[in-house]
Amino acid sequence: MTRIAPTPRDVVLCDGAARLLRFRGPTQAGHAPVLLVPSLINRWYVLDLCPGVSVVEALTAAGLDVYLLDWGVPGDEDRHLEWDEIVARLHRMVRRVGPRIGLLGYCLGGTLAAIEAALEPERIVALVNLAGPIDFSEGGRLTLMTDPRWFDAEAIAEAGNVSAAQLQSGFVALRPTRELAKLVMWLDKLGDQAALERADALERWARDNVAFPAAAYARYVRALYQENELVRGEHRIFGSRVDLHAIEAPVLTVVASEDAICPPRAASALHAFVRASRLLQIPGGHVGAVVGSRAARELYPTLVSWLSEHSSITPPSPP
Repeated sequence: MTRIAPTPRDVVLCDGAARLLRFRGPTQAGHAPVLLVPSLINRWYVLDLCPGVSVVEALTAAGLDVYLLDWGVPGDEDRHLEWDEIVARLHRMVRRVGPRIGLLGYCLGGTLAAIEAALEPERIVALVNLAGPIDFSEGGRLTLMTDPRWFDAEAIAEAGNVSAAQLQSGFVALRPTRELAKLVMWLDKLGDQAALERADALERWARDNVAFPAAAYARYVRALYQENELVRGEHRIFGSRVDLHAIEAPVLTVVASEDAICPPRAASALHAFVRASRLLQIPGGHVGAVVGSRAARELYPTLVSWLSEHSSITPPSPP
């Protein structure tokens, strides 16, 4: 069986259910550390899935000092955890990593990373938005599904944390033929042991989702999907307005050509607000583009070269 999350690591901070992980490996001097922020509702190891299929492995092999925010599994007691506190937890992790850092957010983690970079621009030297929605009016079928005319997020959240099964049912609705497609994929890979092992690792991750804290879920859907506050400049965290124009760091946005969860225009909208940016479009869907068979050729080298260049910092002069 394929080894999941293979890169050696240590836990350097715990914050409620969340943990800050630091990956072991030799690091190059003169570069800011890089913090990876996965989605709140997926297990963190999608970014370190298995040998050869790992953003973490690629970055650490290049000598970058890599940290990752593991959001953990919310318990029943977390049903009242607010969206603002989710962002505050990211704030605390950023401060623990260092005074100036690179930040890479994937999926919902990309949204949160952009919010963090806008609220604390002096701390972020480079920002990667890896398929994270910014303009939620461009969210495709998810935007349609959460239309307030027929979707009441507050009513759903009244029952407690939104379970992994509830969340997964929404994603399945985006691609109702997904199970059939997976069967065809497995048949196609018969005889290719390495491909079968990668597919097995991905399937194990896909079935290992976590719940969304109820209060945070209600605010997230209402404020971002239904009211699109982020691009309208009306989103507030603990009373502070999130102004995407305040982002000072250069930005790399990665979009997947067949992404139904975060269509390309939903993510690339960030470029209307920043001064220095690059857009990379790669083939595949929301997950396959990051951990698919072509990711090591089409995504990881760009992440390594771009972060290596833009996380470079001048070391302090000796006293």
